[in-house]
Amino acid sequence: MKLYLFSLGAGLLVGVIYSLLQVRSPAPPLVALVGLLGILVGEQVVPVGRQLLDGTTLAAAWQKAACATHIFGLLPGHHGRAETTTSAAQDEKAS
Repeated sequence: MKLYLFSLGAGLLVGVIYSLLQVRSPAPPLVALVGLLGILVGEQVVPVGRQLLDGTTLAAAWQKAACATHIFGLLPGHHGRAETTTSAAQDEKAS
């Protein structure tokens, strides 16, 4: 139930921001896509920030958090590499 309340709160916040920007919902495709990109990048702020606080470089933190895979999905021709990155990140979480 808590997840649904957080989701509702996030939706309300986005609705207020849309209203302030005078964008009607559903947003025009470009505005919506830029907003989704912001959401995907924003989700990576905490994991990367934690790595940076531990003294890791930005590039290493980006790779350890598997940000590229999360933001861009599995790009053509990189399926095996993405699985390796994801498994390495999961192995590190387990230890």
